[in-house]
Amino acid sequence: MNYNGMMEKEEIFSKVLRAGRRTYFFDVRATKAEDYYLTITESKKFTNDDGSFHYKKHKIYIYKEDFSEFKDILAEMTDYIINEKGDEVISERHQKDFKKEYDETLRVTEDELKTPGSFTDINFDDI
Repeated sequence: MNYNGMMEKEEIFSKVLRAGRRTYFFDVRATKAEDYYLTITESKKFTNDDGSFHYKKHKIYIYKEDFSEFKDILAEMTDYIINEKGDEVISERHQKDFKKEYDETLRVTEDELKTPGSFTDINFDDI
């Protein structure tokens, strides 16, 4: 199964957010009735013992009838966290790892990101 899945058409509009070992794909897609919906896919890079790596992916689907509430709750949750803890990252472990993970991400070439093979490891068991 490739990144687009069997049933899904090419994305209408896409954005990518790279964040350390995680990459978030925001994709507008079309239903059979030509209406639009949003998928958000988290792809996390794992390094195997032999130095090669694989990706685990999780995808959520958000439909128009849920946009307003979804946005409100997301804003409420993110505001709550910033208000309670500020926007500085507290975890020292995270800060030490972040530069290393960020550098690793930068070394991945555009071609590697577009290779269909890197999108084959979809595991829904972890959801």
